[in-house]
Amino acid sequence: MIRGKHLHVDCASGAAGDMMLGALIDLGVPVDAIGDALDRIGAGRGRLKVARVVKGGIAAVDVKVEVGPMQAQPHTHAIALAPAHFHLHAPDGHDGHAHVHYKEIRARITTAGLAEGTQRRALDIFDRLARAEAKLHGSTVDDVAFHEVGAIDSIVDIVGTAAALDWLAPHAITCASIAMGHGTLHCAHGVLPVPAPAALEVLREAGGVMADGGLARELCTPTGAAILAASVTRWAPSPAARPIAIGWGAGDSDFADRPNVLRVIALDVAAAPTESVWQIDANLDDMSPELCGPALDAMFAAGALDAWWSPITMKKGRPALVVSALAGEAARDAVIAAILRETTTIGVRFSERRRSVLARRSVDVETRYGRIAVKLALDGEIVRNAAPEYEACAAAALAHGVPLKLVFAAALAAYDRQR
Repeated sequence: MIRGKHLHVDCASGAAGDMMLGALIDLGVPVDAIGDALDRIGAGRGRLKVARVVKGGIAAVDVKVEVGPMQAQPHTHAIALAPAHFHLHAPDGHDGHAHVHYKEIRARITTAGLAEGTQRRALDIFDRLARAEAKLHGSTVDDVAFHEVGAIDSIVDIVGTAAALDWLAPHAITCASIAMGHGTLHCAHGVLPVPAPAALEVLREAGGVMADGGLARELCTPTGAAILAASVTRWAPSPAARPIAIGWGAGDSDFADRPNVLRVIALDVAAAPTESVWQIDANLDDMSPELCGPALDAMFAAGALDAWWSPITMKKGRPALVVSALAGEAARDAVIAAILRETTTIGVRFSERRRSVLARRSVDVETRYGRIAVKLALDGEIVRNAAPEYEACAAAALAHGVPLKLVFAAALAAYDRQR
């Protein structure tokens, strides 16, 4: 049983959407679980071609996508997508090609009737790509467009990977680093340095960890970076655990010094694992409360695992606040930078802490208000806590015009019946 386990991703040869999707299929995700999502999005399961190949002596799953216009969804207009390398850009560049704005692709995903977890993961991945491109081009997310009418293969990779991960429902995903490569690449904007600017920006925002990889070429695509940025819960080596399944996903190129593959390992972590985190604190007695919320948002965007404010009394009896954040090793400096940038403090203190965490898994339940995701906390196979996902409940409450507490209660009751 590979569902609900810990996943560890090895990216010694880089990462791309098709490599991740192939590795998850090789791990044991049913192709039909991916095909259902592709049918709903209008791509169609028939365009996904799965084959077993050998890369540098390693048997792996190779995923190819047949390109062509996507089908129209019921009551919508089709968004025609032609083959191209996945690339988003701001629409002020005139290159003679037609464009599809990202908001149209986002609308297609939100109206496709995907499982809540699949939709959430796919939108997270696409949003990260759009934010990176908007920043690089000095534009806004709404103005970002698909270049050369879009790239159907990348859309299939993203939605397919989101569906595969939703089926697996891992309680955590780790990755030590992603091989990025070095040198230069040629794209619509001319010659650019490797790592690809969009892939690098996606990793920077997520607090991801990059490695060179030792090859003078692009090893990590923006799509691959975005999938990992949206999925990895901790940038760290694999925890001590029992491996129960291994999946290999093949890349397109052949390398002389290594197999061009991405590996995903499903791990059985028997007990609540312990891990090192950093607690970062600062005392403030001169900050407007109006700035506290945005400061927390900035800390979370920098990769904080948690962040909070606490009231204190400082010298001369002045009421004040302590801002605190927890961060992994990879995100510590970025969280510190966010605190120094967004608050009025002139310094922070930080110390290493140990913590134990229960395994987590998400399940969908059917309620009178629609499908709701419920997050489970597991001690081995024992469910210690079940909590409906707030965002899904809030959206359902708004859509049905009912109090949020009714949706929460309905989701918990549905989970109890399903269990």
